[in-house]
Amino acid sequence: MLALVSPALLVILALIVLPVGWLAWQSVYHDGFTLENYRRVFTEDVYWRSFALTFEISLAVTLIALLLGYPVAYLANSLPKAWSILVLSLVVLPFWTSVLVRAYAWLALLQRTGVINQFLRYLDVISEPLALVHNTFGTVVATVHILLPFMVLPLYATMQKIPGDLMQAGASLGASPSLTFFRVFLPLSLPGVLAGCTMVFVLCLGFYITPELLGGGRTVMVSMLVSRNVELYNQFGAASAVAVVLLLSVLLIFFVVSRFISLDRVLGQK
Repeated sequence: MLALVSPALLVILALIVLPVGWLAWQSVYHDGFTLENYRRVFTEDVYWRSFALTFEISLAVTLIALLLGYPVAYLANSLPKAWSILVLSLVVLPFWTSVLVRAYAWLALLQRTGVINQFLRYLDVISEPLALVHNTFGTVVATVHILLPFMVLPLYATMQKIPGDLMQAGASLGASPSLTFFRVFLPLSLPGVLAGCTMVFVLCLGFYITPELLGGGRTVMVSMLVSRNVELYNQFGAASAVAVVLLLSVLLIFFVVSRFISLDRVLGQK
């Protein structure tokens, strides 16, 4: 048995355990053992602001993705098989394009001379171009678009498992469609809601390219903090400490979520 799993264990050791271990070592070693890097992370305002902004943007993206993704998943679940496949294909289609390309596309759309500002000025809705990019707004819009499939797919998988007979039973007992939805369908779909929200929130915590391009240097998320510590200040210890704190935050989120729903379901294994 050990011989069969040894290659997999070696891969895990080489690709996960050793890099994470080296990351943790760098965060506490600089000419000897030190916790200076962690002291800076937990006491300096720039780190606190970056972590707070990252969690605020992640929460906003998750809520918007849920509001947009739930109707899409519900529609895909309600349509006949062929139309359902078409809707899901449109949801998954952006995966075939690089995140970098999609971020640049949003940059072109939202800039002062972009399509959206030009269209609003053509309609005389605005007289001056709106600041839609190089700020938090542009970052949130582009991130929601990129992460939306991670909300729709878990929701759709959960909705597929809800027996259609329950809706018919509610209707046969005199309940209106809206009452049946809120009293029967919505509660049964909550595991999918929790799984989708967890996936989107955790992925957003580590986003780098989109806030770098759409934020214009004003929206400094944690991943950018890591990058700047390495590229600008050559402080690998500080960057490692930030990365370790972010990793522990993600593990804490998964631990809390596991109290309510199986992690196999969150990760799409069931």
